[in-house]
Amino acid sequence: MEETIEIRMLSSVAELSEAEWDACACPEAQDGGRPLDPFTTWRFLNALEQSGSVGPGTGWEPHYLAATVGDILIGVAPLYAKAHSQGEYIFDHNWAHAYERAGGHYYPKLQIAVPFTPATGRRFLTHPDFTDSARSALMQGAMQIAEQNKLSGVHATFCTEDEVAAGKLLGLMGRKSQQYHWFNESYDSFDGFLQVLSSRKRKNIRKEREKANAFGGEIHVLTGDQIEAEHWDSFWQFYQDTGARKWGTPYLTRAFFDIAHETLRDDIVLMLAERDGHYVAGALNFLGRDVIYGRYWGCIEDHPCLHFELCYYRAIDWAIEHGLSRVEAGAQGDHKLARGYMPTVTHSLHWLTDPGLRKAVAQFLAAEAAAVDEEIEILTDYGPFRKTQVEEQE
Repeated sequence: MEETIEIRMLSSVAELSEAEWDACACPEAQDGGRPLDPFTTWRFLNALEQSGSVGPGTGWEPHYLAATVGDILIGVAPLYAKAHSQGEYIFDHNWAHAYERAGGHYYPKLQIAVPFTPATGRRFLTHPDFTDSARSALMQGAMQIAEQNKLSGVHATFCTEDEVAAGKLLGLMGRKSQQYHWFNESYDSFDGFLQVLSSRKRKNIRKEREKANAFGGEIHVLTGDQIEAEHWDSFWQFYQDTGARKWGTPYLTRAFFDIAHETLRDDIVLMLAERDGHYVAGALNFLGRDVIYGRYWGCIEDHPCLHFELCYYRAIDWAIEHGLSRVEAGAQGDHKLARGYMPTVTHSLHWLTDPGLRKAVAQFLAAEAAAVDEEIEILTDYGPFRKTQVEEQE
């Protein structure tokens, strides 16, 4: 006889110990290695909470899911009640507007996601011995909570393709989106990567790197204990500048970076440009087991091509040097294509309680998926790589 799986909600990740949560979130790291990605680890989610980046007044109210069989924790999920659609990077504003015009209330909704983090990873975090049963229970539990509380629906963003397949079997709808990722084809150096590009793109990248590195200062690449507390004072200035221009109000609080310094330094690669004794620009990256994730950039001085150098080319350097397979450079940005970052499908899952809205969105998603596939095919053809092996090289 199968034991009953119980689903309960937690108002804080701290209601579970770090070891309990991470046994489901990153079982691959139990050997002391890196997690596949750091974003669903206890330490990352706790930093968001403790810094006030999520919680009261932010529109991200934590209601984490925990699945148990008896006293055994078999799965967790980073669930939030959302009062808006900001900080998600999978846009559903049109769905909200349509539902509101029809007399419905789209907010609050339930979001299974890592706040402010458009990086693909597992969202239904299961103990390895209970993968299928725990994942199914977490999905069904989220749907039931939405229905019982008369919420508009559940959304799981930047989830894995396997999770989409499992979710579709339970009635959730899959959605395709697109990002730009750089892939390491066992390059031995940055120049080795350049050799597979067309001559024109290769020359352009070399010129950009030359311009960037002529900004009149030095670029520091720091990780772990190389990062000092005062580095965050400078980066906070950069982050505020970018946040004010893009979002109006930065998503992360200053306290997040102080907590990150204490608990996440080993998960971070910080790239800082220093000129005349002052840091003038920086890029913040996070490290997974096989991926480096570009997350935030900012500057207080404008220098030609320095953004490309810190955000894209130095990340490629790091990936090649450390044998990583991929660089994920965040959301949007068609300019990444010319710099070797190729269009890549990302996935999300959606379930809406209103049958009429659900039917309309399902039709939209089918058409959108076809458009995304077509766009990726076209963009791939416009990529910077040589079309034939006989193209003349420098």
